Amino acid sequence: MRSSANRWWQKTGKAVFAAGLALSLAACGQPQEAAKPATQPTTEATPANASAQPEQVLRLNNFTEPLSLHPGLISDVWSSNVIFQTFEGLTRIDDKGVPQPAMAEEIKASDDLLTYTFTMRDNAKWSNGDPVTAHDFENAWKWALDSKNGSQYAYQLFYIKNAEAAFAGKVKPEEIGVKATDDKTLVVQLENPTPFFLELTAFYSYFPLNTKVVKDNPDWAKEAGPAYTSNGPFKLAAWEHKNKLTLTKNEHYWDADAVKLTKIEMNMINDANTELSMLEGGDLDWAGAPTGNLPLDAMPTLKEKGLLVITPKAGTYWYEFNTEQKPFHNKKIRQAFSYAINRKDIVENITQGGELVATAVVPPTMFAENEQGLFTDNDMEKAKQLLAEGMKEEGYANVDQLPPITLSYNTEEAQTKIAQAVQDMWQKNLGVHVKLENQEWNVYYENVKNGKFQVARMGWTGDFNDPINFLEIFRTKEGNNHTRWENRQYADLLAASAKEKDAAKRKAILQEAEKILVDEMPVIPFYFKSTVYAQNPKLKGVVISGLGNAQYKWAYFE
Repeated sequence: MRSSANRWWQKTGKAVFAAGLALSLAACGQPQEAAKPATQPTTEATPANASAQPEQVLRLNNFTEPLSLHPGLISDVWSSNVIFQTFEGLTRIDDKGVPQPAMAEEIKASDDLLTYTFTMRDNAKWSNGDPVTAHDFENAWKWALDSKNGSQYAYQLFYIKNAEAAFAGKVKPEEIGVKATDDKTLVVQLENPTPFFLELTAFYSYFPLNTKVVKDNPDWAKEAGPAYTSNGPFKLAAWEHKNKLTLTKNEHYWDADAVKLTKIEMNMINDANTELSMLEGGDLDWAGAPTGNLPLDAMPTLKEKGLLVITPKAGTYWYEFNTEQKPFHNKKIRQAFSYAINRKDIVENITQGGELVATAVVPPTMFAENEQGLFTDNDMEKAKQLLAEGMKEEGYANVDQLPPITLSYNTEEAQTKIAQAVQDMWQKNLGVHVKLENQEWNVYYENVKNGKFQVARMGWTGDFNDPINFLEIFRTKEGNNHTRWENRQYADLLAASAKEKDAAKRKAILQEAEKILVDEMPVIPFYFKSTVYAQNPKLKGVVISGLGNAQYKWAYFE
């Protein structure tokens, strides 16, 4: 039971809630760049009067059971929201969106930017007190690059020399360009100069693993307990599967003095109305992004009362086609289904969270031109023409001969309403019959990964602030590319961009690649995401980046 902070929250009610959020809106109302946080961290001490200090326990909703709490195996926002609190890389993104030394105390780059030397902190420790060594990083990266381990994000490591070749089994692991020369020194060689490499080292694919623990217990990440060791500001204290996760402050963390929270309780509530009700009743301190949702029906009222914090996010909501299944192996049929959607209607009347219509894949925070898009929204004339041409190519005399169309989505209010709207648009505009199919997230995502879908709701939020992060998903059929689409010209352009040192020329190459992607339409872009949330006004110092990630390292209650 929350003590002083909880009683304050329940006693003051919605009036103070609204006032606090109005102030927050005033501070956050200006558009921000992709890598800028919505709320600045602080390391100021909490009030000096000890008797007046609130309990430093943060309660939030993490929406669902994490798919995994192994840094090398996760690929979803709910798992990553835990990992970003419990683990730390060689660098950490600060309140201004800039990578700073974290596990590494010193970072040196060669003049050609092909070799990085990281020197570990003397006081870098795991949550069990073991020292964090350079070997822990080398072994973790090589673990992810062993294709037998099933790391969907292994491709994020392909910037390292020979990493992609090792993943494909073409070279031996010892040829990968990462080497711990001793416990304190990690030397990394890259394939090409990579301007965002220090951002990558703050991402969970680059997090270390406790070598000794992993060797002794291969299942170390499946439960809370002595085997689960991490190196971030917090440690995993309890894991009540499908109910709640509890994190506590990691006393062995190198920067523990900056951490004010003593505990984080992460509930798993798959209902937006319940989440908002718990916030208003004082049982949660946060509702909405990055891991929860606010009720769509409540959005107009919340917005009118000034209770929403809305900031741009480097993310795109889309539907994915399984291009290996009929009829969506045909490009023209994919295009027809995309052009027959009224995106403006969806963002204005369903999502209502300040999203921008997306007729491109890379968000405007990375390609400003994409605010205008690469095709016309709700182009019914072209949709009908393309559908007719596609059916003729496939030998279908009319829409009744098309294979049954199933639209899949995970169980959640917003996804249901969007899917129902799209079903109605496709049936009215194209004359096709569409069946809806929804499942709980973990089951749903497993089916998507295994290709058991025709059209499925997904999307992407940037892992780092560069367009390649959105485009490289579709470079091969591996990893996070559930569409099974690939294109040699597209892959060649991405490879050329990696070698181009001139920023303007590199951008032009990537934009040419995006045009191919959008023309081939393995995904239907709907809208560019925004970060939308409400919070206990007593909570300060949470950093929400322009990529939508949350950091609680600096959070505290005043």
